[in-house]
Amino acid sequence: MSDHQNIKYDFAAIEEKWRNKWLTEKTFKAEVASSLPKYYLLEMFPYPSGRIHMGHVRNYTIGDVIARYKRMKGFNVIHPMGWDAFGLPAENAAIKHNTHPAKWTFENIDYMRVQLQRLGFSYDWDRELATCAPDYYRWEQQIFIELYNKGLVYQRITTVNWCEDCQTVLANEQVIDGLCWRCDQQVRLRKMNGWFFKITNYAEELLAECDNLTGWPAKVLTMQRNWIGKSTGVEVDFPLERSDQTLSIFTTRPDTIFGVTFMSLAPEHPLVKKLTEGTDKEAEVREFVERTVALKQKQELDHELDKEGVFTGCYCTNPFNGDRVPIYVANFVLMEYGTGAVMAVPAHDQRDFEFARKYGIPIKAVIQPTDASLDPATMTEAYTEPGILANSGDFSGTTSKDAQKDIIAHAEAKTIGLGKVNFRLHDWGISRQRFWGSPIPMIHCEKCGAQPVPVADLPVVLPADVTIAQSGKSPLHTLESFYKVPCPACGGPARRETDTMDTFVESSWYFARYCCPDFTDGPLKKEAVDHWLPVDQYIGGVEHAILHLLYSRFFTKALRDLGYLTVDEPFKNLLTQGMVIKDGAKMSKSKGNVVDPNGLIERYGADTVRLFSLFAAPPEKDLEWNDQGVDGASRFIFRIYRFIMTHLDLLTTAPNKVSDQNLNDSSQALHRKTHQTIRKVSTDIEARFHFNTAISAVMELTNLLFSTTAQEAKTKIDPAVVREAVEATLTLLSPMTPHLCEELWQLTGHTTTLNEVAWPVYDEEAATDEEITVVLQVNGKVRSRLQVTPNTGKDELEEKAMLDANVLKFTEGKTIRKVIVVPNKLINIVAT
Repeated sequence: MSDHQNIKYDFAAIEEKWRNKWLTEKTFKAEVASSLPKYYLLEMFPYPSGRIHMGHVRNYTIGDVIARYKRMKGFNVIHPMGWDAFGLPAENAAIKHNTHPAKWTFENIDYMRVQLQRLGFSYDWDRELATCAPDYYRWEQQIFIELYNKGLVYQRITTVNWCEDCQTVLANEQVIDGLCWRCDQQVRLRKMNGWFFKITNYAEELLAECDNLTGWPAKVLTMQRNWIGKSTGVEVDFPLERSDQTLSIFTTRPDTIFGVTFMSLAPEHPLVKKLTEGTDKEAEVREFVERTVALKQKQELDHELDKEGVFTGCYCTNPFNGDRVPIYVANFVLMEYGTGAVMAVPAHDQRDFEFARKYGIPIKAVIQPTDASLDPATMTEAYTEPGILANSGDFSGTTSKDAQKDIIAHAEAKTIGLGKVNFRLHDWGISRQRFWGSPIPMIHCEKCGAQPVPVADLPVVLPADVTIAQSGKSPLHTLESFYKVPCPACGGPARRETDTMDTFVESSWYFARYCCPDFTDGPLKKEAVDHWLPVDQYIGGVEHAILHLLYSRFFTKALRDLGYLTVDEPFKNLLTQGMVIKDGAKMSKSKGNVVDPNGLIERYGADTVRLFSLFAAPPEKDLEWNDQGVDGASRFIFRIYRFIMTHLDLLTTAPNKVSDQNLNDSSQALHRKTHQTIRKVSTDIEARFHFNTAISAVMELTNLLFSTTAQEAKTKIDPAVVREAVEATLTLLSPMTPHLCEELWQLTGHTTTLNEVAWPVYDEEAATDEEITVVLQVNGKVRSRLQVTPNTGKDELEEKAMLDANVLKFTEGKTIRKVIVVPNKLINIVAT
């Protein structure tokens, strides 16, 4: 044996050696031409902000373990990496440093690539892409044009946040307390032309397919369903007094329509101005609308506010009973849902009930419970349950369920309403008045209207010779060399679109482009995408549970309908990993609690950082940062390294197969533990991705290995059993600490790398615990004994006991009153 006192674990040299080998030999390159079953492993790609953080490390380490494990299980794994590279931070950095966003972005990519490579992630770097590169977004522009030609892209007027001082549109996140985040001036709502993807065309399919996403977390599917928000009901026209116009409402409770006592309009509803213009209510209503809209801009309506409203002075007529209905403007009505007008039934809607009590509006009960009678004068809250209709004309006495269908049919027959399905989901507005994004490939001609850029002229490239103003205003709007172009239809003077695409567009199809990043004949190569898609395992933060995932699902269906894809869904399985927490809060620069992975790698090595990020918590839970935990991971790695280096002579000369005949007790115990550990780790990774318990199992194995060999003279441990345990330890840990395990695998005499080694298979017989004796008692007296494996369950023990011949003999003709089971010890049957 070697002198372990002189053993030094030079992790920096070892990790550099294997990292260079993997990169030089392209160890993780994935090819379509393989007879192995495919497995597509993908983590959400990073924004190249300049530095990776511990959240990245955790996310990508989880993915890397799965990728390496699946390779060892015999899969042809594709595991790509790239950069979600457009976005506002690059523009801000360009302004701050007086440079072009492309320069800042690509410098960051170069730095972050090295960081990821230092961590030993098994990426196929030949598939690397950056979404800000023209050879990526040219295909995005072509897809845009094809969607436009298919009627899935259109332009319309939309409302945006506008800063007059900066002369630019602001995202909602850039409006702080109603003020521009950059100049602190008041932000106004402004109507502008914008481009939209018709995602609502796929609303029904997006909702229905949620039922098939069995590999997604239930909470994410609930968020998707709620965002899509399907509602079935009726749209009814309420005639306006002294007008030939009507006010349209949508309700999911047509059974309550006879109980309408007021109407609520969203502050942005176009009728608000028409109804009050030139009346004595105009000033009051205008002041209320402006105040409410300002609150919305401050995003203060995300939490519950006092319900407020103002009477417009106008009325409409309920077409079902002729009631005169006052029209209010209310702060809780959303223009984005339904028609922006809500029929208010205070007796049967709690929000309407509170509003009616506040403003002295009558309450009319039209649904009665079966076991009581509602009196509006004494009601303290709305009755929202089903019941029997009352005060509802010919429908009185009908159940709520039947009335819903009957009233819709009545409305359609009388042409006063129409049964309808509404969705909360709205079309996706993709126009951004920013520079650093993919140019929208459209040209505006006064004579021909909007025209797509000819595909042969793509890509429309962002100019390199520009400077972004301190205000942040996009230079494209004033750059004649960019926007002055001939109309592709008539050849006359025209203006190129100067808006750019929402950065969510790039991340909505990147997973498909990874399959064929070098393909130059179109956006996607059919052979490649048909082979690799769908993604088998997608990993990312739950903060992307709605928009990114929804947009990716939409894009997949749209690309399918364009003929590029054959799959209906992009991601078969989804894992949403928890956050990295330090000092009780998510790591962030603003909180000053960021831990730099670079410093950890320098001090401990990449394998230690990887191991800690896996061991500290299950993937779906938040990881609480703990410096002692990092030290513990480092010590564990060094113990393995020191043990193997100390026992190299034994390990390189021991037989490579255990003969389990005539093993002594110590050897048998270690042999059994080895196979139990293989079983445990395999199950924890395959079934649950619980790497923390898998690592814990390997720690238990190494503890037994170290303690048994430490007493070698006494235990007379079989060298083949030691070698088996060491090889199991290295193969099981290799997806988690690949540099260490590859080095030790090589040092113990193996000529192949662990990347080429199959995942170990446990022997069921070897993994079975030796049997123990459980005493059987009847009324406290020993009557028999059972031979069982340790930790046999209570139900199984009881079942075996009741079949024992002696137990049957001593309980014959008696009634079993109670069975007391003490696991691993005894069973006492009480019979009288």
